[in-house]
Amino acid sequence: MGLFLGLDLGTSYFKAGLFDEKGRLKGLGRQPVPKYTGDGTICELSVSVFWKTLRDCVEEAMQSAYTTPGDILALSYSSQANSFILLDNRDQHITPLILWPDKRAEKTNLPHWISQNKEEFINKTGFGIDPNYELSVSKIYWFQKERPEIWERVNRLLSISDYLTYELTGGSFSDTSTASLTGLLDVTAGQWWDKSLRSFNLSSDYLSLPLRTGIFAGVLTRSGAKLIGLKSGIPYFMGGLDHHCAAIGCGVPLTNSISESTGTVLACVSYSRAFSPQPYRFIAPGLSSGDFFQMAFNDNGAYSLEWYQKTFASEYSIAELLEMAKHINKGSEELVALPCAYKSQGLTGFRNITPAHNHGHFVRALLESTAASLACLIRSVRDPHFSGEVISTGGGAKSDLWIKIKADILKTVFLIPECNETACLGAAMIGAKGTGEFGDWNELTEKWIRFKEIVKPEE
Repeated sequence: MGLFLGLDLGTSYFKAGLFDEKGRLKGLGRQPVPKYTGDGTICELSVSVFWKTLRDCVEEAMQSAYTTPGDILALSYSSQANSFILLDNRDQHITPLILWPDKRAEKTNLPHWISQNKEEFINKTGFGIDPNYELSVSKIYWFQKERPEIWERVNRLLSISDYLTYELTGGSFSDTSTASLTGLLDVTAGQWWDKSLRSFNLSSDYLSLPLRTGIFAGVLTRSGAKLIGLKSGIPYFMGGLDHHCAAIGCGVPLTNSISESTGTVLACVSYSRAFSPQPYRFIAPGLSSGDFFQMAFNDNGAYSLEWYQKTFASEYSIAELLEMAKHINKGSEELVALPCAYKSQGLTGFRNITPAHNHGHFVRALLESTAASLACLIRSVRDPHFSGEVISTGGGAKSDLWIKIKADILKTVFLIPECNETACLGAAMIGAKGTGEFGDWNELTEKWIRFKEIVKPEE
């Protein structure tokens, strides 16, 4: 039985999904990422823990699929962005993996030229938000200013997915999907942008060669295969950003639909044939030349619900609170939750509170607030050829009530994928397509993408 492996390098969990030739999930490994956060200003992952966690995921997936490494035909990955590691001239790691939530650069002043040349920056990089401490280049700038003794030893700067590729195959490559979120990539050229590099005292010599998602990067070496418990010689293909891979695993590139993920934050992804950078969104290289994926984020996601449960209703589970909200009418009896209500003091993030409002009202108001924010995101990434269908992923896809509220507020059809692990699925599809066994992307999408539910808005 031939299987395709999709790795998902998430921030909270690493996952490994094994899929058969029809795109059915046969085995899944899921392991929490044991980050070191110290006093709360850092967020690091040791190299040894990185490989152990990934190896445990692969082993768990193989055990649940009742298979062995010899059955794996190809692999690729889905990855977080702006997490990185620094290597010296002997390829020894100088730092652990420094993950994007790390706050050490929070007070570092970045080069002024970006804010002074915002239009040029957006038009080159497709990066439509102001750079902040979460970007890898912000932390690189911090190392240069605050830890010059470390920076002077640096020979390679690798993202977490670059590092995976380098150690598994020996190839120094960076996928243009995740690289686009660094603010260093010339998106239309598919190359590092010298002007941005120079502003951060960098050169392309530190970085890996950018390659489009889906390009063959090599095969697993003996040492690489040993790191994750696989067999050498397995073909390895360049993956992409987690949200991009999840969109691939939903069929977005071929269907003119939009994928949305309601996790801690909200995210939307669509595909376009035009490079049209705009403020407050990202646009990056897609699967094929001339294709781009567009992405927008909003903080008004599922965290609001988690915050309400922990702060005001800890005696109930989130599932119990959602059940209460099912019995509340549309509009929550005029109770309104402001976007990101958790950022307000107490219940001041709500409007029109009365003594008659109970937990169900507050929870439904939060769900409606998130749906309203989602509507704004979808408008920002909607392509003129939008099919009118939104594909829901992430934790929010598990709540029937939340999906129905979204469909009603957006007046749009929502589709629920059969496979919950869309990022792993998208990564496995990249590997499967790379083997040449499935013809074009249309054929592969038709064979692998299935939906278990269609949710229509109220008439």
